[in-house]
Parts: sequence; structure tokens; C-alpha cells
Amino acid sequence: RLVVQGYNQEEGIDYEETFAPVARIEAIRILIAFAAFKEFKLYQMDVKSAFLNGYLKEEVYVMQPLGFENPEFPNHIFKLDKALYGLKQAPKAWYERLSNFLLENDFRRGKVDTTLF
Repeated sequence: RLVVQGYNQEEGIDYEETFAPVARIEAIRILIAFAAFKEFKLYQMDVKSAFLNGYLKEEVYVMQPLGFENPEFPNHIFKLDKALYGLKQAPKAWYERLSNFLLENDFRRGKVDTTLF
């Protein structure tokens, strides 16, 4: 797996925001209790390589990974089109892409817990 060395990123220079919300445990418990009461089926899913699907707002450049340098262009760098694991902004980029997709497909964001749709 190719990983960015996010520990080298500097706030205000390499990224602005990194926050990605997390569902409150109380909201999850209420959802499970309500679903049990109404005999609803609940489904969950895992998005493989989720953080690789977020779109970046900033321009991010990375060096060639050690051992994988192009011998013809050893000093070239890469501009990322999408987020990679290790980027400070990868979780936020993924959450924004997912929430935008859900909203565009007629899901509604929760009023108490905005991570629930």
C-alpha cells in the first residue's frame, strides 16, 4: 500500500482542515433500539479503500517512494488527484464525498447527529 508521510505536513501550509465527524454512541444506541422496536433490518457496510476516494481541495505533491523511483526522472514529484492514506485531510475528504453522494440521492442528514443519514 502506498502511504503519504502525513507527519511531515504542516497545518496552514499543506492543509487547512482535517476534522471528520464521528457518530455519537447515543445516536447509534437510539437507532438500534428504534430498529429493534419497529422490527427493521439494519445493514452496515465497509467501503474498501475509503480514504483513497476523497477529493482534495488543496494541491498536494509527493516524492517518489523509495525503491520505486523512475530511473529516467529520479527527481520528479507527483501531484495527487485524490487523497491517499496518511494525508491529514484524507478522512475529511472521504466524509465530504460520502455525505455529498448521500444528499444528492435524497438522503437527509440527521438534525441531532449529522453523521447519520
